[in-house]
Amino acid sequence: MPERVANAVLFQLGWFACVVGGSSLWLLVPLAVLVIHLLWISRWTDEGRLILSVVLLGTTVDSSLRWLGVFDFNDVAPLIPLWLMLLWALLATTLRHSLAWTANPWWLGSMLGAVGGPLSYYAGGQLADVQFPYGQWPTLIGIGLLWAALFPALHFMAQRLTSDTRH
Repeated sequence: MPERVANAVLFQLGWFACVVGGSSLWLLVPLAVLVIHLLWISRWTDEGRLILSVVLLGTTVDSSLRWLGVFDFNDVAPLIPLWLMLLWALLATTLRHSLAWTANPWWLGSMLGAVGGPLSYYAGGQLADVQFPYGQWPTLIGIGLLWAALFPALHFMAQRLTSDTRH
């Protein structure tokens, strides 16, 4: 139980540093969170493939949304900003720990994704000055639908891409 609380607190600390700090030295905070997670909560050998896979999937999803004009980050780049990639890595660290309870039954993850996804994007957008060109409500509803499917898929990845049997 203390491991799950520590994981949740570390995730929130890293999330806040990413969205407030953007692409600045504040990124050292989520990097430190990842190191702490891999030293004291889990290990690279247990979750490294999961973290890398979630970052790749998340970068693809959010970069696609960027290319479709759903997000405007006020910079010119083909991919999402580094701070958002780090958020995906941080999210991966929660799948087998503080958010493991949402894996089974699958609809718990779907419900969390449908509600938590849009809330996170809304709060992050406000703090990081990310614009939603299609409008706030249509974007958040679309994100909710996307995350209702995406979060159970992330849990599936967590079950398949870890080296030990803890879930």
